[in-house]
Amino acid sequence: MAQLTCKNLVLGYENNVVADGLSFEVEKGDYLAIVGENGSGKSTLMKTILGLIKPISGEITVGDGLKRNEIGYLPQQTVVQKDFPASVWEVVVSGCMARTGLRPFYSKEEKALAAENIKKMSLTGFEKRSYRELSGGQQQRVLLARALCATRSILLLDEPVSGLDPKVTADMYELIKQLNDDGTTIIMISHDISAAVKYANKILHIGKEKFFGSTEEYLSSSDAAMFLRIGRERQ
Repeated sequence: MAQLTCKNLVLGYENNVVADGLSFEVEKGDYLAIVGENGSGKSTLMKTILGLIKPISGEITVGDGLKRNEIGYLPQQTVVQKDFPASVWEVVVSGCMARTGLRPFYSKEEKALAAENIKKMSLTGFEKRSYRELSGGQQQRVLLARALCATRSILLLDEPVSGLDPKVTADMYELIKQLNDDGTTIIMISHDISAAVKYANKILHIGKEKFFGSTEEYLSSSDAAMFLRIGRERQ
């Protein structure tokens, strides 16, 4: 059974339609890249999957033992978030908050999970450092460690390399690919079509024309040809 199934979704705010006719499935271990024009509804889709926004119509179902509150989420960073006055440890362990229920403290297991994800993101020794004093790439790894604390199997990433320099961007992509190789399902919004087709095994293209299928199928489509050409022109 698919981890996530979306059928005939119509997305928007107060009946103002942003995207419609979206249907796709995500299986355990998939790496799905969501691409398309600016304003096509990519971030709205992600927020709808998370339950932050209700769809105007259509259906979202989860399976394979997944619960909606067990989805890890790495949103786009804002200027305010980059200046968040907390330690690396405080930011990462807060990802366990959904697991605590009514408990006003983190359990031994939750603290161990936070420590494990700090190590996985190569942040050991940074626990007491202030989050706002870190570089952009380090901050993204902290937020990724936090997202991993919130999930057992699936991560939603909204432009995870936005604003990062080329080397840090490449490192972040490789880090995300390693998580996928280790069994974590990835759903990532990306404007970087070259990276999307390099790393993802499935593509969801949102726009005037819609596409969902394998990366190989997408590469033979007219949408992919146009986006790849635009990407090369911007380099």
